[in-house]
Amino acid sequence: MIGVPKCYKCDARPIRSYSFSLRVHSDNKSNPIHIKMNKFFVLAVAALAVSCVQADSFDARAETREYKSDLKEDGSYAYQYQTSNGIAGQESGVGGYYASGSNAYYAPDGQLIQLTYTADGNGYHPAGAHLPTPPPIPAAILKSLEYIRTHPQQESRQGQGRF
Repeated sequence: MIGVPKCYKCDARPIRSYSFSLRVHSDNKSNPIHIKMNKFFVLAVAALAVSCVQADSFDARAETREYKSDLKEDGSYAYQYQTSNGIAGQESGVGGYYASGSNAYYAPDGQLIQLTYTADGNGYHPAGAHLPTPPPIPAAILKSLEYIRTHPQQESRQGQGRF
């Protein structure tokens, strides 16, 4: 059976796999049931479910406080919205050609996250303090790039080529 994982203990393939339950194997001697990984999986799913319920209790009661939308015949549009739990956003542009906007919300730790963006023929360009940035280029590499830029490579083997 392709794609069916083997048991890490007895190398048997399951005859049935129940989601959130145990694996029953095809060897009829002892029918080993391996609980260790399944316990971990069930506990992880339960912990995730509890955290989602706690996080969503405030957001579940959120209401839309403001919503405006404008669509014009030339394809341009604009919209904005704001909710009672601190989520806000706005965007304007020309459908299929250009868009610019911003979004803001509060992270679970209480930090305000703000994102601004543009999207056009050159792609999507987000900006925000929370986004990762590349490390600075080391000075030695900057120096070598400048040297390469100021000293263009000249062909040293004129007329000598390999076929």
